Amino acid sequence: MGSRGAPVIVITGAMAAGKSTVAQGLAERLPRAAHVRGDVFRRMIVSGREEVTPAAAAGATAQLWLRYRLAAAAADGYARAGFTAVLQDVVLGPDLTRYLDLLTARPRFAVVLAPPPDVLAERDRRRGKRGYGAWTAQALDASLRSGTPRRGLWLDTGSQTPDETITEVLARLPEARWDRDG
Repeated sequence: MGSRGAPVIVITGAMAAGKSTVAQGLAERLPRAAHVRGDVFRRMIVSGREEVTPAAAAGATAQLWLRYRLAAAAADGYARAGFTAVLQDVVLGPDLTRYLDLLTARPRFAVVLAPPPDVLAERDRRRGKRGYGAWTAQALDASLRSGTPRRGLWLDTGSQTPDETITEVLARLPEARWDRDG
């Protein structure tokens, strides 16, 4: 634990990468933890919501960053209260660095779930919710792999069960550390 309370562990990746399942399972395995779902803050906008698309308008981008700020603030609140915050959201490309910078909790960890795009597409077909909208698994994977900083812990979870992924995250958590300053 850092001097500012408990840590925050960010779980990111494309839609259908397994973020929700892994984040929930990870929080359940920790002795004192909260699962903060970033998408909850998007869904709280009842009217006037603008969805993020590959060619996002300024309003959609502003709402995305509102969501990110609110999720980070919630995670920091849990961390200050002594709960490890497992913060899960879709944060790709260079936005990941800016997103992690929103957090005041130390230490911060970043885990990037990066199964291959064919696995993402198959998982999306099998799940009940549809999250891609205008995005394809290939476009999200390209955004993830082309511009996301190679920091934190990157896992190809294409052949893993959620339990195997959670076990690997716990075993390799020091590799996920974003900040080395404490």
